[in-house]
Amino acid sequence: MSDIRDDLEKTIDRICEAHCLKDVFMASETGTWPQALWQALDEVGLPQACLPEDQGGSGLSFEDAMFVLRRSAYHAAPVPLAETFLAGRLLAAAHLPVPSGVLSVGGSQAQDSLTLNDAGTHLSGHAHRVPWGASCDHLVLVAKRQGSEQVVIIARSALATATHTVVKNLAGEPRVQFEFSNTPITATAELAGAKDRLLCDGALMRSVQMAGALQRALGYSLQYANERVQFGRPIGKFQAVQHMLAVLAGHAAATAAAADAAIEVSSETPDFFAVAVAKSRAGEAAGKGAEIAHQVHGAMGFTREHNLHHLTRRLWAWRDEFGNETHWQTRIGEMAIAQGADQLWPFLTRL
Repeated sequence: MSDIRDDLEKTIDRICEAHCLKDVFMASETGTWPQALWQALDEVGLPQACLPEDQGGSGLSFEDAMFVLRRSAYHAAPVPLAETFLAGRLLAAAHLPVPSGVLSVGGSQAQDSLTLNDAGTHLSGHAHRVPWGASCDHLVLVAKRQGSEQVVIIARSALATATHTVVKNLAGEPRVQFEFSNTPITATAELAGAKDRLLCDGALMRSVQMAGALQRALGYSLQYANERVQFGRPIGKFQAVQHMLAVLAGHAAATAAAADAAIEVSSETPDFFAVAVAKSRAGEAAGKGAEIAHQVHGAMGFTREHNLHHLTRRLWAWRDEFGNETHWQTRIGEMAIAQGADQLWPFLTRL
């Protein structure tokens, strides 16, 4: 590990150990914004980690920014760090200024229908399951204007005028249904392929988060298996449990490798094939890995008092967001077919 990543890990661990406490998780799931946690992250510039320096970024590489995201997911930090990264990446690509504060994104889902008026000043339509939509200072959306795709910024004051309903994902994280009717916007710029780019970047970041959560779930499982004594010895000494832990470790390692491969080729723009592979693999691992972690813990892992469920519920939720395995495996198949027989092998082995 580089010196930078060592420092980042220590910083994130220190912040999360101080602020990712049981009462913070419980309050967050009832709708209370974890202000102290976000402020601590903001004070060291982590929400700006994905931005270029000329747009207020902290000077980290994209790989280091994704390390920050993975480590925050390792602690199941209940804040929209990934969404702030996504918004910043999309705004930078559209050459729009990146507002300070908490950001979120929407408009990447197939059922979303957002349209700007001809003057490009007001927005109408629907946005579904916008992460942390009621908590963000600015919302970044992808909308249509006269047939072109536009990146749109809406300030919190304008969001308050839109009809919205707050629901939750399996992890208790807020997801907001917005209905806009001639809602004023702050800024807009055309960006071809913006919806696909947002979907792909979102899938990459969810893959990174799942890699972090799986790593922590594996750690909890190993610790519990070595501490829990049954029939006179730790359950980790039983071959059946050792086998389950080995399978879980394999899923965690494969997810991390797939995410790292996608990160390496996606620093400027997301690589669709690499991201499709990463999200597919991470989604599969999320399902099987969470199942094994709970099996190892027995009934203990399902209780509100134990921290495991903060990770596994996020794994189940993130698995479905920004495209599930079926979506991305279909995309892989379409990309493979498009290459033709002669180019298929070079295409598959180019990473």
